[in-house]
Amino acid sequence: MKKNRLVIISFMFIFLIACKKPNHNVNENINHNLEEIKEYNNELDETNEISNNEPYESNNISSNVEEVEILNKSEMNINDRYNPPQGYTRVELEEDSFGSFLRNQQLKPYGELVEYYDGRFKNSQGRVYDSVFDINIGDRDLHQCADAIMLLRAEYLYSQERYDDISFHFVSGFNAEYSKWRQGNRIKVDGNDVKFYKATEADNSYKTFRKYMEIVMAYASTLSLEKELVSVDVNDIQIGDVFIKGGSPGHAIIVVDLAKNEEGESIFILAQSYMPAQQTQILINAKDKNISPWYSLKDETKLDTPEWDFNLDKLKRFE
Repeated sequence: MKKNRLVIISFMFIFLIACKKPNHNVNENINHNLEEIKEYNNELDETNEISNNEPYESNNISSNVEEVEILNKSEMNINDRYNPPQGYTRVELEEDSFGSFLRNQQLKPYGELVEYYDGRFKNSQGRVYDSVFDINIGDRDLHQCADAIMLLRAEYLYSQERYDDISFHFVSGFNAEYSKWRQGNRIKVDGNDVKFYKATEADNSYKTFRKYMEIVMAYASTLSLEKELVSVDVNDIQIGDVFIKGGSPGHAIIVVDLAKNEEGESIFILAQSYMPAQQTQILINAKDKNISPWYSLKDETKLDTPEWDFNLDKLKRFE
């Protein structure tokens, strides 16, 4: 990509024009039992400039898009904090859908850092992530990549009172069903020998739900989550879809918003947690900062994100 030059013959001046690109961010949480969530939490208690060197070249959509203000720093959820680029419109969603739940996730004030489970901070805002989900991840090293996605899915189902649909497999293959957990059963793990046993009275409080998710996050991973999801064509990408590579290590990121242009081409926003356990974050698009944090896969053969690259056949979906 060559620098733009304006030659004024009469004065023989040459001006180099450096282009600026806006950064972006996200936020909101949906209707759980708010009093229980508050009680639980109490208990646990820009603009980016291209350098004056040659601008970064990539297969991006920026040249076809007029610049608009994408980032609204004062807003507190994904939907309100990030406008789609010019020419794109958010896809319509049912109010009670998983996509709507994700799009309206609550965010921390713009500029706040990702917090690790041990109280330290991830000082890569603007290089890896743009915004941070307002989420309490506890003080154990549990809330990593697949765990963050499972928690989002389970939180959505819990908010919809779809308790019987909350179920995740451990790496061992054991099916940890929340319907049994809330009846007072607990899980005993002895190597690969895993089973439920009756331990207490029935309880469906948010605190009990989060205790269930702690054991899920302890014994599930990208290896087990990858098997639970179904493969989808990247051209049919939807909010809630997951790019995932099972392994040790593996990684997984989730689509939390999506917009389309008149030609039906999609752009999307991605979120992740990582290692060690840390708050979920909105990823920047370092390859095309003009539309960041939105991503486009037009003319791409893989998905490049700040901390992991995915083949395009790694897109999967909750059934």
